[in-house]
Amino acid sequence: MALMRRFNAIRSLYQTLESHQSSSFLSSTRYSRGFSNVPQFNGQGATSCLYKTENNALPWTCRNTMTLRSTMAAELLIFLNDKKSLSTQATTQVRKVGAQVSMTSPGFVYEPYAPRELIPFWKRYFTRTGWTRTKEDIKSELKSAYAIAKLRKSGYSKTQFYKEAVELYKEINALIANGDKTSLRKAVTENMFSALKNEIKQRESIWSNLYWELVEPIVKIRTLRARMIGVDKNDLNKAFIQLTLEFLTKEKFEAYDSKGAVVAGDKNKEVLVRSIWVFEKSLFHTGAHWRLCGRIKV
Repeated sequence: MALMRRFNAIRSLYQTLESHQSSSFLSSTRYSRGFSNVPQFNGQGATSCLYKTENNALPWTCRNTMTLRSTMAAELLIFLNDKKSLSTQATTQVRKVGAQVSMTSPGFVYEPYAPRELIPFWKRYFTRTGWTRTKEDIKSELKSAYAIAKLRKSGYSKTQFYKEAVELYKEINALIANGDKTSLRKAVTENMFSALKNEIKQRESIWSNLYWELVEPIVKIRTLRARMIGVDKNDLNKAFIQLTLEFLTKEKFEAYDSKGAVVAGDKNKEVLVRSIWVFEKSLFHTGAHWRLCGRIKV
């Protein structure tokens, strides 16, 4: 009888969450249409492209304010037990200010986002591997919820952040296309700047000039993951927040050789581009702003 009651409770919970699957705590609205007639190409940054209509949202990402508040205490324990201590990380970026040392960035992407394969209900709740996967997924969602909750205390607004993220996406891609490394340094973290500088150098050895344009408004933007990286275990306010965003945009691209001849792309054609970028912000530096700290291959 106890086993039957547990089964009925799990089934009822799953059906309730499944009925609200169209909403998501960390996601905006789903793709409303496809663009199968739009050409695509692969690469990175301004030249990366892949379009998928898959929905990897979890059923328990649908939650109300009461549910979110009830999970904060549990997530705090998870965060304290599982967060990465920067004292154990190599390549931590610091800057000397007088006799003190000021950390400007952790120097890595904490738990990089990767799409999870959908698994059927029976496998998720009635197999050992399914229970393990369910535990991992719930823990990941709680970490995101906790990071967003901490961010909101500093005045975070999703609408405003999305506007800022789109502007950063447009600005950084334009700077990469123009090879403006001086301005690019201010919009990205130190490790990201080093990677982009090498990318620009390699590209300029092949193409002399590059045309890039973002067609606005963009098609889609949504949050895939949020993470908080603690600096001081005795002070949870000393932390960095990393938000992983998915951009679905239409862009124009054309590359030229040293003689001005077109060697790749077509600036008269719109290309559907899917990009996943990770933005980072400090919660304890005065005047801190969002910067690009990583890009995830798609």
